[in-house]
Amino acid sequence: MKKIVLSVLLPLCIFANDFNGDVQKYIDKLKVEAKKIDPDFKDFNKKRGEKIFTTKHMGKKGKVISCVSCHGTDLQKEARNYFTNKIIKSLSPKVNPKRLTKVKTIKKWLRRNFKDVYVREGSAIEKGDVLYYINSK
Repeated sequence: MKKIVLSVLLPLCIFANDFNGDVQKYIDKLKVEAKKIDPDFKDFNKKRGEKIFTTKHMGKKGKVISCVSCHGTDLQKEARNYFTNKIIKSLSPKVNPKRLTKVKTIKKWLRRNFKDVYVREGSAIEKGDVLYYINSK
């Protein structure tokens, strides 16, 4: 019996995204929106999120940038904002436990950063994918 329970629960633990309750509710809302965009949508994907995070685009002020331009390639370290030269604390929730804890802050920065890099607001799928990516770091 123990083997059956472990074989069912272990995969869930491995793939669980440990968002707090409010953030998980936001993720669930994004999933509903994502399903409207793509009826075949199953779940967010950190690999797609990594691609969104690292791919360069013609961003604001006509500069070719990616999220990495400000947040760096190692999300467990501080980085420097490309435009303002200000220090940005680690984006990784594993290093900076304040990250990905407040929905209002998450919405604000997703909106701003997508507009900076993609010159548009991100879709529900893109936002969820990026959140899964950041949370995995």
